[in-house]
Amino acid sequence: MRNFLLSQLLLCLSFVGIAICQGVETNDIQAIPLEITTSKTTHLVFPYSIKTVDRGNGEILAQTAAGFDNILQVKAAMASFDTTNLTVITGDGTLYSFIASYCPNPVSINIRIGKSMNVGATSVAEPNEAEIEQALIQASQNDSSNVRIKDQSSQTKLELSGIYICGDILLYKLTLTNNSPIEYDIESLRFSIRDKKRPKRTAIQETYIKPFRVLSDTTSVGPKAEHTFIYAIPKMTIPDKKLLSIALHEKNGGRHLNLKVRNRHILKSLPLTTH
Repeated sequence: MRNFLLSQLLLCLSFVGIAICQGVETNDIQAIPLEITTSKTTHLVFPYSIKTVDRGNGEILAQTAAGFDNILQVKAAMASFDTTNLTVITGDGTLYSFIASYCPNPVSINIRIGKSMNVGATSVAEPNEAEIEQALIQASQNDSSNVRIKDQSSQTKLELSGIYICGDILLYKLTLTNNSPIEYDIESLRFSIRDKKRPKRTAIQETYIKPFRVLSDTTSVGPKAEHTFIYAIPKMTIPDKKLLSIALHEKNGGRHLNLKVRNRHILKSLPLTTH
């Protein structure tokens, strides 16, 4: 009797397991064939920055190209290795799966991975690069001006003309105008939270904010010219008695500019629609 009850229990559990499995929807991620060799480097150009690379074994050599976080350089460590896999996850949360095999003379060694080739998705805590890129483009196309904060020095002017909000992203539209005959070389442009006022002989306490991305970034603005940047930073409001400082420093020069953004300015942010 005991064995009969045990067998019935196991049978029920097996049916429950089958029902659970049948209730889970799965999609196979199709692997992309990739031929590599020892004598040539294959370049994979992704639409977004590379966050994670996993090699099936040590017979594949892979590294991001210096100065380009969206290009992966791949090479075979030895000839005639066994077929293995290569997995790449990019900043927009997409997973790419490759089946790598050895070929003495690959047909293609420079391969651009298009957005249409997205084969999977991962969940990310912060806005992914696709969302940030879309928000930056929308902000660049929005001509509405809801703030007007500026600072001037020696025929140069830095002006904040728009603050936009898109989900968890704040976007700041900044224009640097150089009315002088001397080129303005940018050393740094920093966002930080600091006290509105500070007592004398007190150390400056600042919290620096790392932007997600900058649209139309540049290192200099020529004579009699202007340039507009759009910075995407994390969504935030500013505590009482503090402000957001946007500090622009000139390289090998003294035309430093600083904008002071209050909480009331941020609360005027214009919503951007998402698609």
